[in-house]
Amino acid sequence: MSQILFGQSYYLRFDPKLWEAMQPYPPLGTLYAASFVREHGYDVALFDAMLASSEQEWRDALAREQPRFAVLFEDNFNYLSKMCLLRMREAAFVMIEMAKHAGCTIIVCGADASDHAGNYLDRGADYVLFGEGEQTLAELLDSLTGRADLPLASILGLSYRDAITGDFVTTPRRPDLRDLDALPFPAWDLVDVPRYREIWLSRHGYYSMNMVTTRGCPFHCNWCAKPIWGQRYNARGADNVAAELKWLKTHFAPDHIWFVDDIMGLKPGWIERFATRVDELDARVPFKCLNRVDLLLRGDTINALKGAGARTVWVGAESGSQKILDAMEKGTRVEQIYEVSRRLHAAGIEVGFFLQFGYPGETRDDIEQTLQMVRDCRPDDIGMSVSYPLPGTKFHERVRHELGVKQNWLDSNDLAMLYHGTYSTEFYRQLHVVLHKEFRLHKYRGELRHMARQPGRARRRQLRHAAALVKLGVTLPHARRRLNQLERQPSSGIGPLPPMLRPEAAATPSPQGDS
Repeated sequence: MSQILFGQSYYLRFDPKLWEAMQPYPPLGTLYAASFVREHGYDVALFDAMLASSEQEWRDALAREQPRFAVLFEDNFNYLSKMCLLRMREAAFVMIEMAKHAGCTIIVCGADASDHAGNYLDRGADYVLFGEGEQTLAELLDSLTGRADLPLASILGLSYRDAITGDFVTTPRRPDLRDLDALPFPAWDLVDVPRYREIWLSRHGYYSMNMVTTRGCPFHCNWCAKPIWGQRYNARGADNVAAELKWLKTHFAPDHIWFVDDIMGLKPGWIERFATRVDELDARVPFKCLNRVDLLLRGDTINALKGAGARTVWVGAESGSQKILDAMEKGTRVEQIYEVSRRLHAAGIEVGFFLQFGYPGETRDDIEQTLQMVRDCRPDDIGMSVSYPLPGTKFHERVRHELGVKQNWLDSNDLAMLYHGTYSTEFYRQLHVVLHKEFRLHKYRGELRHMARQPGRARRRQLRHAAALVKLGVTLPHARRRLNQLERQPSSGIGPLPPMLRPEAAATPSPQGDS
C-alpha cells in the first residue's frame, strides 16, 4: 500500500503505429514527479501505462495500493502527450472515474489538462496542475494532508472547483524551476526495467533508456504548442547530466540513450563541456538527440556531439520550401538543412528529419521541394506529420474558425487535416505512403551498394533488401498516381467524433484558458 499512486494515460497499446514500432520508454516526467514528492517524505508507487494492456491494470493497481491520492502526472517530455491524442484523453477520463470509485483524491497534471482543465474537473478530477507541476503538487499534498497551513488559493499553478460555490478557481502561474540540478534523479527504482530491457533486446537487439537535459524551448515556431513551459527555457548543468549518465550506465548498463529534449545543448559551450565530462567520468553511451540546424552549425558543436557519444541527431527540418519555413517562423534556412546533413554524415553521425506538411499556403510545388530535399540530403530516418493546430499557438489562432468538433488526432498515425488545408486528409495520408516508399527505395539502394563492396557478408539482409527494392519499384509509381488523383479532389471538412470519444464536457471552457 502506498499513500500516492502515480500514473499517466499514454498507453502504447492504444497507438497502433507506435505499438508496431515497439520502442517503449518509461514516463520520464512522471518519474521526476514521483522522485520529487518522495524526497518530500511521501510514500509513492507507480502505474506505468506505457506497457499496460488497458485501463483495467490501473484499476488493479488502485486495488493493490489503496492510495489516498491518485496522481495522473503525464510525461511532459513525451511529444505525444503534448499532442493530446483523443484515445489517451479518453483513457485519462476512464482512469479518473476508476480512481473516484476507489475513493481517491484525484490530481491531474499535463499538457491537455493545462489547456482544458475544465473538462478534467468536470470528469471527476479534484485538482488540475498547470505548468511544470512538481512544486505545485508538493504544496498541494502538504495542504491536503495538513503538513502545512496552506490555503488552496495561495498555491500557484492550480485549478479546482470552489467547495461552496462550485465555481472554477485558477491561481496565478507558478514560475518555472530554474535550478534543475537541485532536482533528484528520476525514480527509476519504480520502473520494471527488466521488462523494458527484454522488449528492446528481443525487438531491436539493444536496450535504450531516456534522459532529459532541458525544459522548454525559447524559439518561436508558430505551430509549436507550449502549454507547460511557454516560451521559457532552462537547462541542467553539463556536469549534472554527465553524472546521471554515469549513474545509469553503472546501475542499468543501457546500450543506448534517448535525450528527449526539444533542443539539446542550446547554451553555447554546453555540448563541449558535456563531452569533456563524459570522457572524464567514462560515462559514454551511444545516444540520439534533437537539435536545430542553425545551432548545429555553431563552432565545433558537431564534433563535440560525436565525442560525447552521439549516434543519431534528429532535426526539425519541417520543409524544403523556404516560403513555408518563413511562414512557420522557424528561423532556419533550407541551405542550413543541407549543410548540417553533410557535416553530420561526414562526422559519422546519423541524421533524422522531422517533416511537416499541410501548413497553410503550402502548394504541391512546396511539397515537391521537400521530397527533393529528402532525396538530396539522404537522411537516415524520417518522421512525417501534418500541421496540427493546438491551443496557445499563432497557428491555432489563425485557423480556429475552421476547426470542427474533432480538434485532436485519435492516435499518432491519424494525420487528419483538422482545418481546411490545401488538400484533403486522404491526400496527406497518401503523401505519407509516397514519402516513405521513396525514402526506403533510396535507402535500400544505398545499403545494397555498400554491401556489394563486402561480398559474402550480410547475405540474408542483401536478399531482403533486393526483394524490397523490387516491390517498391513496382508499387511506388502507382502510389504517386494515386497521390496525383487525390490532389485534384477538394479539401474536405472534419467529421464528427466517434461516440466513445465525445466527452460530455467538450464545450466547457477551461478556467486556465489557452496557455
